[in-house]
Amino acid sequence: MNRETKRLMQRQGQVGADGTAVARRDTAQRSPQGHQRERTSVRQYFREVRDEMRQVAWPTRPEVVNYTIIVGTVLLLMIALIFGLNYIFSKAILWLFQK
Repeated sequence: MNRETKRLMQRQGQVGADGTAVARRDTAQRSPQGHQRERTSVRQYFREVRDEMRQVAWPTRPEVVNYTIIVGTVLLLMIALIFGLNYIFSKAILWLFQK
């Protein structure tokens, strides 16, 4: 590990001043007393989900139609390609075994 990486890890608290690893504490899940955090209520959960969904940049109808056409076209092309290759290889294998 180079000096720059070591200094960055020291600033982040991952290693001590002497370069040894620091024991990690799971601070996101536990309080200082060692108890787990209290869960949010179902109502609070759905309220937060609704608030987050309002911030999503939803596509417009013409964008959805355009993307659907593109996906459908690519899907049909890939189906045709795989079918064609399968047909060609199966005929080639049968031709080899008949000889």
